[in-house]
Amino acid sequence: MAKVAAGDAAPDFELLRDGGGTISLASYRLGWLVLFFYPKDDTSSCTTEAINFSSKAEEFAAAGVSLLGISPDPVKKHDKFIKKYDLKTPLVSDETKAVCEAYGVWVEKTLYGRRYMGVERTTLLIDPEGVVRRVWEKVKVTGHVEDVLATAKMQAEHGST
Repeated sequence: MAKVAAGDAAPDFELLRDGGGTISLASYRLGWLVLFFYPKDDTSSCTTEAINFSSKAEEFAAAGVSLLGISPDPVKKHDKFIKKYDLKTPLVSDETKAVCEAYGVWVEKTLYGRRYMGVERTTLLIDPEGVVRRVWEKVKVTGHVEDVLATAKMQAEHGST
């Protein structure tokens, strides 16, 4: 499936979340949302990314921006991941990969010459109407959260594209 791009309507979803219950995209329609897709809990880059988003959670909230992480890991693994690192961002489980596919982040990857399917680390900024305003693809973790925060603050403040 094609990747979601800036200007596209964000594909709706409802997924199981850490701690029990579900979260849907519609539940974020009152504010801005940073939606970050990551491959796997408790791996080096994914842990760093989640900790970095968590460390800035209050700054995002002060700007009127919510955070939500998505990976194919099961909810129980998310619960352990959150507890282990005292994460401040909700995580949802896309075990079927349907949401990853809808956003175009479930892709063929290569590692040491071996091809496999996996999540391409991607972050999206979604406005209160559910329109994608910015996409960061093939994210490199270093400096990423600061870039997302600066962009989210600017977008939320000005409400522009």
